[in-house]
Amino acid sequence: MKNLLILMSTVIALYAYAGYFLAILNGKAKPHRTTRFVILLISALVTLSLFAQGNTVAIWLSGVFTVCSLIIFLLSIKYGYGGFSKNDILCFSVAIIGIGLWKFTNNPVIGLFSSITADFIGFVPTVIKSYKYPETETWQFFFLGACSSAFNMLATKRWYLTDYVYPLYIIIINSVVVVLILRGKLYKNKQ
Repeated sequence: MKNLLILMSTVIALYAYAGYFLAILNGKAKPHRTTRFVILLISALVTLSLFAQGNTVAIWLSGVFTVCSLIIFLLSIKYGYGGFSKNDILCFSVAIIGIGLWKFTNNPVIGLFSSITADFIGFVPTVIKSYKYPETETWQFFFLGACSSAFNMLATKRWYLTDYVYPLYIIIINSVVVVLILRGKLYKNKQ
């Protein structure tokens, strides 16, 4: 059952990313450059942290996120949005501090929690953009990301906080963005 859940999680994540890649190339999504760069750094950090802990479940989802985050970041350079506002620079700086905590402590658990905190801070520009300009994102990408993480979390056999906190975080942050995008689109349709 665990392997099936991991497979479902990975397939859903890949499907979500493929759809997002197409949405970017078709001009339906404009990823925020700062968020995408921070997410690339953080997802790589999380993957390394999970590997160092010997986690065999969440590392698959994290690895998929890292490779796909690289592709989205590269696409965001040409097709993206933002990147140099004061808020972007602040979020990037705080995210770098989180990365630094992991490097200085060399503790995979501290690295995991520091990276989740930094990821959240790095995600703030996308949260703001999704609230102000919901038409620049596709809710399906974030919804499928939450579903993928849910399957990943269900595959966890050991219910230690370090094993399920990353998938749980992804479920929460993606769900927030889905709500903001749909709220904004519904509001604009009523006008």
